Amino acid sequence: MSIEVFDNYFKEGRKIVTVKDVEPEQFIKAFSQHLKRQGRFELPKWADVVKTSKAKELPPSDPDWLYVRTASMVRKIYIRKGMGVGAFKKVYGGQKRRGTCTNVFTKASGKIARYILQQLEEMGLVEQDEQGGRMITKEGQRELDTVAVQAAAEEEEED
Repeated sequence: MSIEVFDNYFKEGRKIVTVKDVEPEQFIKAFSQHLKRQGRFELPKWADVVKTSKAKELPPSDPDWLYVRTASMVRKIYIRKGMGVGAFKKVYGGQKRRGTCTNVFTKASGKIARYILQQLEEMGLVEQDEQGGRMITKEGQRELDTVAVQAAAEEEEED
């Protein structure tokens, strides 16, 4: 029995209710488009020239990369509360190429993670956790879940 048949067997009759029920790529794409359409998220002046990590050689080629990163970060906070700037620096870090020397892991830029978290706090989607890091607010959870349901409905229409 293949994995696809197994997955389809359990998907039948399931109702999509939360972000956890939707595929990550689907949700991130849908929420980044939602952020762009809404217009509450402000793009900084430096967004088109900044590198995302010191391991990178060039800035991202996608002009909407900040919306995608924001959607990814808010999904990670939804799934695992208490993530802060340091955790996101580790998550989005990568291998620094050093020529003939071995590659070494380096953390991502903290400015980008900090800026995104501050914008999410201004929008009311995220708040600071007492134990450290950030957590989703009730309004944020409601908004994320509605986007997840819409993303799942769009995927079902395509099939």
